Amino acid sequence: MTEFHTEITQRATRAAQSLRSAQESGDDYLASVREAELENLARLADEHGLRIPELTNYSAA
Repeated sequence: MTEFHTEITQRATRAAQSLRSAQESGDDYLASVREAELENLARLADEHGLRIPELTNYSAA
C-alpha cells in the first residue's frame, strides 16, 4: 500500500466515523459535510484506481 493509499484510507475512515457520530447526534449539517467529503474521497480514489471499503457506498461507478 502506497503512502497515498494509506492517507486516503485513513481520511475515509475518519470521515465515516464522523458521519456516523453526526447522524447519531442529529447534526444534519455535519452529516452533509461528511457525506460530501466521502464522495470527494471516493472520486479521488477512483481516479487513482484505489479500492477503499469505506468508500464503496460513495463511489459514482
